[in-house]
Amino acid sequence: MAIVFDSDAGTITGLSVGGLPDGVVDADTLASNSVNAAKIVDGTIVDSEVTSLAASKLTGALPAISGASLTGIPVTGLTSQQVFTSSGTWTKPTGITKIKVYVCGGGGGGGSGNSGSWTQWTAGGAGGGGTAVKIIDVTSISSVTVTIGAGGVSNNVNVASTAGGTSSFGSHCSGYGGGAGAAQHVPGQGGGATGGDYIIYGDSGTKNSQHTSTWFYGGKGGASFFGRGASGTTQPGVQGGGGQGARSPDTGGGSDGTDGGAGFCLVEEYK
Repeated sequence: MAIVFDSDAGTITGLSVGGLPDGVVDADTLASNSVNAAKIVDGTIVDSEVTSLAASKLTGALPAISGASLTGIPVTGLTSQQVFTSSGTWTKPTGITKIKVYVCGGGGGGGSGNSGSWTQWTAGGAGGGGTAVKIIDVTSISSVTVTIGAGGVSNNVNVASTAGGTSSFGSHCSGYGGGAGAAQHVPGQGGGATGGDYIIYGDSGTKNSQHTSTWFYGGKGGASFFGRGASGTTQPGVQGGGGQGARSPDTGGGSDGTDGGAGFCLVEEYK
């Protein structure tokens, strides 16, 4: 609205109570740096009056800000994880966009002894399971089937032991089981993997070279990425670790070894 001077009537129109047209102060009518804190009611500016704040206007040290006052800041990085020691289903938590999977095969069964010859009374340790490691974008994935391979069995005397089973994370990646030990100084080989961004091979078992005055001991089981191989007389492998080979008394005859540990899967979840 224009300001009008009427000399005949002796009046001026177009001025509001504050003495300004429409009571509005346009930005170009203010001199630079003319408004300071003392001119602001209560010394505060409400949120609705702030539309933008350039970084160049922030100088000096900022005051402490309570964490409760920070909103709209996304949480990123590793936020949770799921562990599988038996077969099941991985279900994506809300907000997760990427995962890092470690899947390990079962450890092999420690070698069983053979009663036919003193050279085969004891046996080699089994291999540890191999591990596949893979980063997967799960933006469009809601769940994945997880298969955990069984540990290999160290069978009775004169019966061959078995290798560890394969563990898988859907069709994305798999860790193979460790090989079984066998009589006459034969250790099982460590397992490999497939489908991973990289592979961690399981350790192979050792030969049966230890003895005491009364016992000949079997070879130790190889370790996996997640678990140790067996090294005790009745100790099984753990989380993909291989079983120990059969031992024998010095009077002769073979004995049983120990079983390998079941496979393992770890899923790290990221936003």
